[in-house]
Amino acid sequence: MPYAQANLAKIPDELSDDQVVLLADIASTGFSGAESGGVRIGDSVAVFAQGPIGLCATAGAKLMGASLVIGIDGDETRLGMAKRMGADVVLDYRGVDVVAEIKRLTDGGVDVAIEALGTQQTFENALRCLRPGGTLSSLGVYSGKLQMPYDAFAAGIGDHRIVTTLCPGGKERMRRLMETVRRGRVDLRPLLTHTFPLDQIAEGYGIFGDRRDGVLKVAIRP
Repeated sequence: MPYAQANLAKIPDELSDDQVVLLADIASTGFSGAESGGVRIGDSVAVFAQGPIGLCATAGAKLMGASLVIGIDGDETRLGMAKRMGADVVLDYRGVDVVAEIKRLTDGGVDVAIEALGTQQTFENALRCLRPGGTLSSLGVYSGKLQMPYDAFAAGIGDHRIVTTLCPGGKERMRRLMETVRRGRVDLRPLLTHTFPLDQIAEGYGIFGDRRDGVLKVAIRP
């Protein structure tokens, strides 16, 4: 196993596969959105997109002490899961002006906005909903050229910060994440909405790819 000394992490006997399977990628990425954004006790945080990574960013913001976590999505199942993972308020972008509503809820803007989808629109909305001095923490993988909306920088006096991050790894990172699960601070099992045996993996991919049946993540068991 290449780099085993740096990357292999022993799973405590009391933790199940379902409890830890998301830690090495989805959860580590989502939590890092809150960490890189510098979420502090008492902060207000908006998380744009409540897919598996966004849901973990929502949980991570709550873990780090945010007093108000706002989850944004256009899928009712995912908005419901956002509440379960720690969101205090959820907003359906299909029926509300998200930026205006966030500014109303926070009396001017959030301290940290986490962008977990990777589109121009979500990036701009995340930037526009920041208070002066706020931070945009970007987790999205952008498929095209990202345009910077200069007018969103509060005419040059917003003092905004943009940070990016992607999936911190290593055995020390995994030890800390597993300890967070072991101590009951977070439970990611609700994100595993579907389970298939290995010989039905194609069906699992089909459900996931088509986003059928309220799917979030699919577990494959050998």
